[in-house]
Amino acid sequence: MTSQNIVNSLDKILTWIMRLVLVNVLWVLYTMLGLIVGGIFPATIAALKIFRKWTMGDLDVSIRKTFKQEYREEFINANIVGWILTIAGAVLYTNYLAIKSMGDINIIFSVAFYLLILFYVNLVIWSFPQLAHYNGNIAHFFRNAIIIGFGQLHYTIAIGMYLFIVLYFSLKFPGLLPFFTISIAAYGWIRLSMNLFQKNDQKMTKPLLVEG
Repeated sequence: MTSQNIVNSLDKILTWIMRLVLVNVLWVLYTMLGLIVGGIFPATIAALKIFRKWTMGDLDVSIRKTFKQEYREEFINANIVGWILTIAGAVLYTNYLAIKSMGDINIIFSVAFYLLILFYVNLVIWSFPQLAHYNGNIAHFFRNAIIIGFGQLHYTIAIGMYLFIVLYFSLKFPGLLPFFTISIAAYGWIRLSMNLFQKNDQKMTKPLLVEG
């Protein structure tokens, strides 16, 4: 490898690092701009949409401008999806605490409860990438999240494990949180999702949803 090739490789690596840091910092800033409760979900969708563009080959997109635009455009839908899932998660957690306090319970009831958790995990994993890639209503996103989640279980498991690993190392090394955690998590999340979405869209002459 020549010295010029080494310089070019280092330049590409540093460029990617700076892009990841910028998206992560913007996520933090816009989450705070929405007072956290109103900003975290649209900021997440904005990050996913930027990485979606990169995955589709649009690497020259203006990060700041695109992030701001997507944040504003998806503010309402992202918060609706995010808070529906947050409330549902809170209800499930409350029920879990109640079940735990009851001690021994009927096996059928227990299985049904954990099945509900699986449905919930599928909704969380697949609703946000759909919102970043497709135009459609929220009911369709939730329905398709269940269909995709159980129908493409290997993708669901891969995304779940990937996000868990990113979170694990971020908690182990907290210094990553302000600069890389969200970017790395969102990039892998949307890249795996897009791999499936693009395959499905190519197979279907009339996709269930329209690309955003």
